[in-house]
Amino acid sequence: MKKWWTCLLALTLTAGLTACGGGETNTAGSSKKDAEEIVLKFATWGNPAQLELYQNLTDEFTAKHPNIRIQIDSIPFADYQQKMSVLAAGRELPDIAWISERMVPQFMENGILEDISEIEKDTSFDSADIIPSTLELFRRDGKLYGLPFSTPPSVVFYNADLFEQSGLTSPNELARQGKWTWAEFVASAKAIKDKASSANVYGANFFRDWKTWIILASYSWSNGSSPFNDDMTEYTWNDPYGVETMEMLNQMMFVDKSHPKAGEQVNFESGQIGMIFDNYSFVSKAREIQNFKWSIAPMPSGSEGSVPMMGQAGYVLFKDGKHPEEAKLLLKFLSGKEGIQKTSAFFVPPRKSVLDSAEFLNVEGNPDPEHIRQAVIDEMPKAIVQPGHIKWQNIDTEILSGFDELFGQKANPAQIQETVKRKVDPLLAE
Repeated sequence: MKKWWTCLLALTLTAGLTACGGGETNTAGSSKKDAEEIVLKFATWGNPAQLELYQNLTDEFTAKHPNIRIQIDSIPFADYQQKMSVLAAGRELPDIAWISERMVPQFMENGILEDISEIEKDTSFDSADIIPSTLELFRRDGKLYGLPFSTPPSVVFYNADLFEQSGLTSPNELARQGKWTWAEFVASAKAIKDKASSANVYGANFFRDWKTWIILASYSWSNGSSPFNDDMTEYTWNDPYGVETMEMLNQMMFVDKSHPKAGEQVNFESGQIGMIFDNYSFVSKAREIQNFKWSIAPMPSGSEGSVPMMGQAGYVLFKDGKHPEEAKLLLKFLSGKEGIQKTSAFFVPPRKSVLDSAEFLNVEGNPDPEHIRQAVIDEMPKAIVQPGHIKWQNIDTEILSGFDELFGQKANPAQIQETVKRKVDPLLAE
């Protein structure tokens, strides 16, 4: 959900060992000495810590398959979908790539994904260990086009020190009592702001980069509504809950002043924000925090309880890949139990055997395992996968323009939502 992209910054990491002589290789399609080196191109949008993890993983893979070298190309997320479209047009797609839920409809519609159903049927792969619902995003017409590696529900990251200093009950305790509501969230944010020792401290921030509006859909979902109808043919956020979502943001930003103004450069890691909404994957950055105590809690509840947003990412192969069999070997390695155990240091695992394991729960720097169970594992069955559409880039742009209207106080929430509906509905109908 990003605006039109402007530029591409690429970081290329070369991982693995080059081909070497002396003994047979363990590479599909070749048992020769001195097998010809094969380079698999692997596209991601990972942060430096995640890229380091994948470099180590691909080193392990190359140790088993010495004539396969992995070239990891990291593309900024904001540019990723557009870059893949450009590469597809030039028939230069990588062999294997990350893909997010918002990209799946377009990539499937364009017919650029490789059918990998045979991997699911491979008994050695143990696909029964994968949570069935995490595969649905990648299915179409009875075929499978991807395998998940990350299934993070949105959670509340909160600064425990600011809660204590403000005399507030923690969101975890309120959730246990059934009192962690949207009203309580707004009140907690105001209390943190009112009792802050610095004007640069805020109670909450909904936006990671002033573009991530979709996480606010949890307000509507938790009240039995949604920004779109079920088949993504109509924008419905002009209903009372969509209007209330913007009214809540307006109050926090301009009345309570508990939320930063658009463009203000403050972040959770600095200790200036009491609460942020983000996917659990943000924990990889939060682990680096040293100057205050923090933890995670479930999303606030509405009339229908708490309903987090489910982000989802997976691995896919492209039809134009130059080395399909070797790419399948890498795909099975990364999405097998061993690969998922290692990537669970950053990502909520889709495999049942890993989800409640020490490898996932007890990573150094993690929140209390009970908080992870409460905010992540217990909430996953309630989560709604982020919406996707082949025109998502255009839809996202129009909705963001509505938030810009709110940030600039150019119209009231009801007027804004009606304007957005007039612009988005024709896009949904295409």
